[in-house]
Amino acid sequence: MASIRQFQVTFDCAEPERLARFWCEVLGYVVPPPPEGFATWDDFDRSLPPAQQDSAFACIDPSGVGPRLFFQRVPEGKVVKNRLHLDVRVGTGLVGEERLATLEAECARLVALGAVRVRLLPADGDNESCIVMQDIEGNEFCLD
Repeated sequence: MASIRQFQVTFDCAEPERLARFWCEVLGYVVPPPPEGFATWDDFDRSLPPAQQDSAFACIDPSGVGPRLFFQRVPEGKVVKNRLHLDVRVGTGLVGEERLATLEAECARLVALGAVRVRLLPADGDNESCIVMQDIEGNEFCLD
């Protein structure tokens, strides 16, 4: 069996483009070019049947290393805790106060974008500190 070489992470959400653009800011991702034959994503969106307009959006890592993020509109809202979440690795290799200062600075940047700080998980004997957050639609993620 061949190994899988690429994958994307898919988010169910209410506002795909808004959430995608938030994650572009968080991760330094970009919106890919529109499909061939369309000057803009708005042009492409207007070509779809009304029920499919504004129903999906994506963003990509400009370096091509990270996974594509895909956002799809669903009718129901988020009700319970995520079973899967992203760890945004901003403190890799840092420990103690230096790590905490880096996490806090990134947390402040993301709160200004509309994220919500949930709680700090302080360092213990096994793990360094991390900050649990929510994106603009309430999806949990960690600053790690």
